[in-house]
Amino acid sequence: MPSASSSTLKRRRRVLAIDDEPAMTEWLTMVLEADGYEVRTALIGTRGEEIFKQWRPDVVLTDLMLPDGDGVALLRRLKAIDEGPEVIIIGGQGTLARAVEAGQAGAFFFLEKPVSRDGLTDLIRRAIEQTQARAEHTQLKERIRGQYSLANVVGQSKKMRELFELVERVAASDANILIQGESGAGKELIANAIHHNSNRVRGPFIKINCAAIPKDLIESELFGYRKGAFTGAGADKVGLFEMAEGGSLLLDEIGQMPPYLQTKLLRVLQEREYRPIGSDRLVRVDFRLICATNVDLETALGEGTLREDLYFRINTITLRVPPLRERTEDIPLLCNQFLARFNERYQKHVRSISPAAYHLLIRNPWPGNVRELENAIERAVLVSKTGEIQPVDLPDAIRDDGAPSQAFTIPPNCTLAEIEKMAIVQTLQRTNWNKQEAAQILGLYRPTLYSKIKKHEIQDQRAKQRR
Repeated sequence: MPSASSSTLKRRRRVLAIDDEPAMTEWLTMVLEADGYEVRTALIGTRGEEIFKQWRPDVVLTDLMLPDGDGVALLRRLKAIDEGPEVIIIGGQGTLARAVEAGQAGAFFFLEKPVSRDGLTDLIRRAIEQTQARAEHTQLKERIRGQYSLANVVGQSKKMRELFELVERVAASDANILIQGESGAGKELIANAIHHNSNRVRGPFIKINCAAIPKDLIESELFGYRKGAFTGAGADKVGLFEMAEGGSLLLDEIGQMPPYLQTKLLRVLQEREYRPIGSDRLVRVDFRLICATNVDLETALGEGTLREDLYFRINTITLRVPPLRERTEDIPLLCNQFLARFNERYQKHVRSISPAAYHLLIRNPWPGNVRELENAIERAVLVSKTGEIQPVDLPDAIRDDGAPSQAFTIPPNCTLAEIEKMAIVQTLQRTNWNKQEAAQILGLYRPTLYSKIKKHEIQDQRAKQRR
């Protein structure tokens, strides 16, 4: 009797069988399911190609002669979609030339009829071992490059280092993750880092933006449906829950999910099974849930737009991605990354950013966060006439916001201490409360500036505005 771990492994291995003879597909299903594999079948090549795109099997069995085309041609189309799954072609005897052609097209094996049970199961086992070895090799190459997806998240500020450390500590677990942050701050990059540094890296990473899909379509996208379940359901559709089997599922903007669907999602998370719309087939699922949002979920709880029990289910671990205005020391790093990217993309040779342009970039409040900075640098690279980005190359909004609203003035009858406080406050305002830059402008060491801020009881006005 197989162990629990081995049976779980086999449940996750998928075989797609394509043959125009129902008796053959039924026999293949019976043999392979008895050996622990999950099997789906198709009677024509086009339907098999649809299932391949949605379901992503580990191994494909296809007949050489199909009603709507040739098995080798189908093999080439499948390899163009995804080279990972192995494809076994079943043909008649005496077709040596076709067997050679199939091998050249990328077939794992050309199996001649009649097919024996033992020969088939041994071949499937070897094909699965091959796909697993290839996946492990790919994973090894990714890890050699170092910190895989975390390398895409630029930041050396204290807040980003703390975020990276937390991601590394929790990524390997199966705990549900809630990522909070403003639009453009990099929530999806953090979600990528979690998946690619987890034990599920070999599984799929399925993403859905709950705010980008009409509310009446989200349910069918998540759960899938059976042909004829409702008007317009012309064919079976595999839901994203099922497609995420063995991997991770990212629900972006979870706060936008309709309340009735939150109840169904909670049930899936609790029971780990569900039925597609219009189907009596019970689907068991095994995925890691990652949620992301740019709204205050505690406010959503108070307003009743988010179920409390779902909230406590999805936020086992909460990660906050800081906005760019809270980590301005990362702006030079990000600018260097974007400069290199857009120089390569557009075949430009912009080497640097002028101090005056940097001054505007540092003091900008960046309501659009990293995405807005990326767009600004892309624009600057495209319009720059020299090898250095100047203020004129930046978007108008950045230049306008960066201009001081008024010159520093000294009201009459002020004491020296009051003048000093005003100078510090106005400089902090002009630098968007970047203390390092303010200290440079004022000609002070940063610890000296901190002591003067404390002495004059100067408070960050942005904190008051956020409250």
